[in-house]
Amino acid sequence: MKLPDSFESKMKSLLQEEYEAFRRSYEEPRAQALRINTLKVPAERLLREQPFRLEPVPWAQNGFYYDGAEERPGRHPWHEAGLYYIQEPSAMAVAELAAPRPGEKVLDLCAAPGGKSTHLAGLMQGSGLLVSNEPHPARAKILSQNIERMGVRHAVVTSELPDRLSPRFPEFFDRIVVDAPCSGEGMFRKDPGACEEWSPEHVQLCAARQGDILHHAALMLRPGGTLVYSTCTFSPEENESAVSRFLREHPEFAIAEAARIEGFSAGRPEWADDPAPGLERTVRIWPHLVRGEGHYAAVLRKSEAADAVPFRGKRRYAAGLKRDKLPEDYLRFARDTLAELPQGQHLLFGDQLYVVPEEMLELDGLKVLRPGWHLGTLKKNRFEPSHALALSLGSEAVKASAELPLGSPGLAAYLRGETIAGSGAKGWQLVLAGGYSIGWGKLADGQLKNHFPKGLRWTGV
Repeated sequence: MKLPDSFESKMKSLLQEEYEAFRRSYEEPRAQALRINTLKVPAERLLREQPFRLEPVPWAQNGFYYDGAEERPGRHPWHEAGLYYIQEPSAMAVAELAAPRPGEKVLDLCAAPGGKSTHLAGLMQGSGLLVSNEPHPARAKILSQNIERMGVRHAVVTSELPDRLSPRFPEFFDRIVVDAPCSGEGMFRKDPGACEEWSPEHVQLCAARQGDILHHAALMLRPGGTLVYSTCTFSPEENESAVSRFLREHPEFAIAEAARIEGFSAGRPEWADDPAPGLERTVRIWPHLVRGEGHYAAVLRKSEAADAVPFRGKRRYAAGLKRDKLPEDYLRFARDTLAELPQGQHLLFGDQLYVVPEEMLELDGLKVLRPGWHLGTLKKNRFEPSHALALSLGSEAVKASAELPLGSPGLAAYLRGETIAGSGAKGWQLVLAGGYSIGWGKLADGQLKNHFPKGLRWTGV
């Protein structure tokens, strides 16, 4: 493939004798991978039932390569069911380096389209608070859709600039991931269009913007917390130099040792302007050394003694509905359809009902696309369950379900949005595709009315 001339000159100067191997990697097919969503299925179970030939990604416990020339997992019903997320393999390293624990408060500051957020959610085992933020409105909508597809219950999706979030969440999060907007040099093979947008001036613009994003992330991290900074570029200005500038401006941070994986390379202090101590502990991922695209990551730890006067203000948490104020139409639906009432604080967001994560602060004044687990919509004299609710439940969580085997005419018809034959008592049923929830149907007179969202319906099946 054709690379920008000035980019090639720069990389020749940096890599020297390694450059030819690096350049040859651009003539090879890129690696394709997926990550199993353990919020919906144990990895071992899906591997037993797998419809694809999978090979482990060494640095991601639930990541697997597949043959992109032969297989199309994005067109399989289990993709719609959220059993896996198709993700560039090198990108899987970021959440693994962040290593969030269940019950923690985690922020993904530049989160679209959702690969790293849904990975973080899986590592958190659905427990704690995940705030997934994306400033660009259209990209934030895609992020919210992926949070829904993967059945994530404990995430709040916002669309704000970092300087709008930092005053609202001072010293709040245990871990923050900043997968910063960058010049995208590492994605040239995946996205040839990025080559056309690249320029040395764009690199400098990205580097300046990254510094501002990191500053606001630092304000939101609690003392002792972990900040993972990553890019998908090779540029030292956006990598080692960006980390060095940040550390000079934020001496309360230090570089922590990142997990070493065979094929991963150390950061290059000699490429940085005024290098900070410890840059060799950061990580570079090169396409000529591993089966993946270019990436950079630094794990930064904030000192426990970061502030002489730590934040002691009063935090105001999102206010939920009291138990006796829950809408009767919703309670009737839950009694008739669910094995048990969803736990947690319920919140009415207009006519939409959610369960808000317990640690979430007040939402007023924030651009919020998804304030938590979306249960459904209150309509006149009835409650209509959401697609998000369906995708977050298993068959054991409902009183009635409709099993549609993989490859069956009934499943194909359901994915097309058609009404299909059903059986059982009148009312809502969870539709299962080969054993896994994929949407809702409502049974009446032996017919299962289709509630698979119109925007997701398949054609040609």
